[in-house]
Amino acid sequence: MARSLALVALLLLGLAAAASASDAPFVVAHKKVSLSRPKPGVERVAVSLDLYNQGSATAYDVTINDDSWPADAFELITGEKSKTLERLDPGSTVSHTFVLETKTQGRFQGSPAVIKYRVPTKTALQEAYSTPIFPLDVLAERPPEKKFEWAKRLVAKYGSLVSVVSFVGVFIYLVASPSKSGSKASKKRR
Repeated sequence: MARSLALVALLLLGLAAAASASDAPFVVAHKKVSLSRPKPGVERVAVSLDLYNQGSATAYDVTINDDSWPADAFELITGEKSKTLERLDPGSTVSHTFVLETKTQGRFQGSPAVIKYRVPTKTALQEAYSTPIFPLDVLAERPPEKKFEWAKRLVAKYGSLVSVVSFVGVFIYLVASPSKSGSKASKKRR
């Protein structure tokens, strides 16, 4: 798992370096989703799209479009599913958010958002895609949260180590500390 993440990071860095070597924009988009339940039977989906221009030139007429949310399953509460920007300068970041409310229960797999932009040196629009999201279980039954679950995991993982270190520490303290009974006996002898 860590090896594949390192390879993906290396690939992205290589792509960013290749894009910055030429005089062109390189738009990277990250899509995040969070679920919340304001009241029973209602679940809200907050969608956030973060755009980064990792290239060395400005992207013009940038259009963000995330139409992967079907109208029969989701209702738009705040924001818009699409947004247009005049420009995205090199090294700059833009965020776009909107909130949906679910209408039906089930599993939903969203597709990446589409970002289109214009490069002054090319006639055709360029396309970029955001990162995909994990499948969502909307309005799914969730087990109640266990408040001290993290403590159980810590004890299971590090409990034996803490016990051994504690025993060694107490033993060293007992051996290294001066004996109090020996000092009382020396006072009585005087």
